[in-house]
Parts: sequence; structure tokens; C-alpha cells
Amino acid sequence: MYSLLIKNAKIVDGMGNPWFYADLAIKGEKISRIGQIREGESEKTIEASNLIVCPGFIDQHSHADLVFASDEQLRYLEGRIRQGITTEILGNCGISVAPLSKESRDLMKAFTGWMAPEDLPWDWETMADYLSLLEVNGVPVNVGTLTGHGAVRAIARGFRSGMLTRDGLELMKKHLADTLEQGSFGMSMGLIYAPGMYSDTKELIELARVVREYDGLVTSHVRGSSETNLLAERELIRIGEESGCRVHRSHNEAVGREHWDKIQKSLQMEEEARGRGVDIAYDMFPYTAAMTMMVAIYPPWALEGGWEGLAKRLQHPETRRQIEEDVEEMVPGWPSWKEGSWPHNIVKATGWENIYIGYIPSEKNKKYEGLNLGEVGERMSKPPFDAISDLLLEEHGAISQLIFGVSGDKETDVPLRQLITHRLGGFATDAVDIGTGLPHPAAYGTYPRILGKYVRQEKLLPLEEAVRKMTSAPASRLGLKDRGLIREGFFADLVIFDEERIIDRATYEQPRQFPEGIEYVVVNGQILVEKGRLHPIKPGKVLRSNK
Repeated sequence: MYSLLIKNAKIVDGMGNPWFYADLAIKGEKISRIGQIREGESEKTIEASNLIVCPGFIDQHSHADLVFASDEQLRYLEGRIRQGITTEILGNCGISVAPLSKESRDLMKAFTGWMAPEDLPWDWETMADYLSLLEVNGVPVNVGTLTGHGAVRAIARGFRSGMLTRDGLELMKKHLADTLEQGSFGMSMGLIYAPGMYSDTKELIELARVVREYDGLVTSHVRGSSETNLLAERELIRIGEESGCRVHRSHNEAVGREHWDKIQKSLQMEEEARGRGVDIAYDMFPYTAAMTMMVAIYPPWALEGGWEGLAKRLQHPETRRQIEEDVEEMVPGWPSWKEGSWPHNIVKATGWENIYIGYIPSEKNKKYEGLNLGEVGERMSKPPFDAISDLLLEEHGAISQLIFGVSGDKETDVPLRQLITHRLGGFATDAVDIGTGLPHPAAYGTYPRILGKYVRQEKLLPLEEAVRKMTSAPASRLGLKDRGLIREGFFADLVIFDEERIIDRATYEQPRQFPEGIEYVVVNGQILVEKGRLHPIKPGKVLRSNK
């Protein structure tokens, strides 16, 4: 007797193969049989006539690390689940919430305030502690994590600039290896953020060699997506070439209109690198705006010491003016980790008018959510720099930003389309909803947007290829050997949707709108979403790379 039978399905298997009709039987957590199966042989049957059945979507770039540690995780994750995500990979952009030391704990708490849904206890230290916490609490979807390079560097050197001593590097390598032993899928780098921005290429190659020993993946929010875009691409390729490790560019993009033409060249560089034997690919989100922490608008020297260091400098009048001058005038240079350089000046690339406030913690200042920094300055009768700096001081740094002009703008998405269609690309959200403020619409709409807008309406790529980029492609990059495909013996993570109706509804102004057309979401054989209803269950698994 099967636990679940899906009848008359139009199956898109995740490999890129043409769709085919079949029934699909599940026994327990796994797909048991694909073929013609009689009704009455299962405890529950779903009639899937005129519906697509495909593997559950794997979001290889999530920032829901602290959401999964929250008692309210199901509420915060609902938009992600309803768009068909069945597996999430955390710890991206160099930001993981483990490992921690006594010294680094407060630094990382302040650093991650923009993605924290509430005042969590932070009562873990190792990666094993964190994963065990998730396991004990239960998770609605499958979840795994990378190790943030920034978290490991914070243990060895805090948020201070400069090169590591040999002992410091060995300490980083030890903590990284420990996390890989405990189940991390690799290392992520966030090289426009402190403390990752202070590292030179040699340090990153040394750490990538550790990851290679565990057959892990190194991902990177590269040094910059504007002036230094191609130099940053070259650095990531070099890391892969010299370490022998698989490398992956996170949310590939070009920020600022004058830099959009770099996308084609960066893709060409990745193709050429693969021709030399470098295992490189990328992910991207189908929007022309990105979300990150507001403190990313400040130069590297101002971020030394983490949030506390920046706060002290912003309160010193002369230092504040020096920071403002750099934000307004400094052009990113290379090598960007040298004193006096900067990998990615967001304000100079986009302008104050294209940076919007996404989330502010206090009720007093919520009136500024959804405004660009030029408008915030007008409301506060201050220059934009002083306005946002004063708000950050009030909010202890915990403000998020939406940046427009990323691989396109409100008028055009032509640059973005190159990233959507290229064979090396996969899809990801790079988004999180913590229950307040304005999240990025990607947290509610990424996958339905691809399937509705770019597959059905605009025919930019075939359905089977789009599904491959959402399923088997990220599974392969991460080394998930029994997910991402509809195969007998694979875990039954499935999405059932109407290809004629599926579409995203989330917008920048109203991001918390669920998509249309997704009828069922199945995680490890259990129905999590059923005809518009989210069941209050936690069928997900905590995934470890060595299991």
C-alpha cells in the first residue's frame, strides 16, 4: 500500500528531459514507483490531470538562517513554501550564524540584525549545535547550510582589517574543517561585506583547499558588481583554478546602468574557465532590484570593528564627513582589500534615489520603510547620507535596503535575461521575510515568476529547462544525491502546479502576496500545501553534507 498516489501527472523530471504522462506512487518519504498504477493501492490519491508535477524547488541562496531558529518559522516561511521551495541552503554571502566564539558572538548578532525575526537566544556555538537546534525544533522544509567565511574570520580576527597571521589562518582552517565535518556543504564568501572584504585572494585559496578536501562548494558574493565586476569574476575563477575546488558565483548581477554590459563578458569568462577545467557556475534572481543590509553602503575602513566601530565613527563629526566624502566620491579599485580601496560603492553605482529602506525595527521610524534615501533625506530635512546614518544609529544598524538598477531597471530587464537563459545559471531567491517591513518580493515570487512570466508568457526558455535550473542543477552543485529529480528511490519533494495559471503576485510595494497556480507542495512524502491551505506540520529534514 502506497501512502500517496498522484494520478495522471504530466511529469517534468528535473533533468531537462521532455515531459511525459505517468502516475507517481510514494511510500513513506520516497518515490516508490513511476508508471501506470491502479487506484485503491494508496492511502490518499491526488488527481493531477492537466497539472505539472516536478521536483520541489531548491533555493541554493537563502538568508533564512535565523528564521529557521525561530518559533514562528512556519509563518515567516509561508511565502517561500507556497512558491514551491522544498529545500533551502543557508549561510550565504559569507554570513552564517555558526560557528561562534565568545568574542565573535556579539559581532555576528549585530551583523545579522537585518535578517533576525526576533530577539533569539543565540544559545549555540558550533555548526553541530545550530543544526541540532533546528532538528529538535523541526523544520517545514529541508534545510542545509554553508559556512560563512565572515563568521570564521570573525573568530580569528574579529572585524579588523589586515592580513591574518599564519596562526590566524590555521585557526580559520580548523574552524572551517570542523563545520565541514559537522555537515556544512562548503564555504560562502561575502567580499563586499566586513570582515570578508579585508581578505586577500591567497587567504581565500587556502580556505578553498580545505573545502576541496571535503568535496564541498565555495560560493561567493564577489568583490563587486560594478567597476570591479570582471576583476572579481577573475578572482573567483582563480580561487577555483588554484584550489581545485568547485566554485559558484552567488546572485550573478551587474549594478548600475553603465555596468550592465559586463554581464556578457563575465559569462564568457566562466565558459572559458570551464574549458580549462574549472568547475564554475552561478545562480541569480529574476528581479532588477536586490536586498541587503544598509551598512553595506559604507567604505571598508569605516566598518572596522563591526557595527560598534561604525557607530563610533558616525558619532564623530570629522570622521563622519570623511566617510560621507568617500561614499559620494570614491571609485572602487583593485586590489580592493588594500588600505584606501573599496570593492563596491553602492551609492556611486546607483545613486541615493535607487536605494530604498526595506526594514526598520522601531515603530517610530517605520514611516520611512519603502522610501528611497533621497526621499528620506527630504522628510528629515537632511542630506541623504546624514539621514540614513542617523537612522542607523537609532536602530543599532538593523536596517535593510532594496537596491534598484541591478541587471536592469524599472524600464528594462534585457541584461537580466542573459542571466536567466545561460546554461550555467540556476535560480535562487536571495531573500527573506522576517515578518516586518518590506521584504524583497523574491521571498514570495521567484519561482512562479520564472514559470509564469519568462516561460509561459514570454517563452524565454522551455519549461523543462526552467525546472532543471530550479531542481537538479542546484542539487548537483551542492552534492544532493537523492533530491532534485523525479526518480524511484529519491525523496518525494514535489510541486504540483497549473502551467496555464502559475504566476507571481508579489510586488515591491506589496511583497506579501502569494503566487497563483501552485496546487500542492509535498516535502518528504507529506503534503505541506494542499489547494491553497498550508498544513501546520514540519516534514522537512536537516541536511548534512556527509550523510
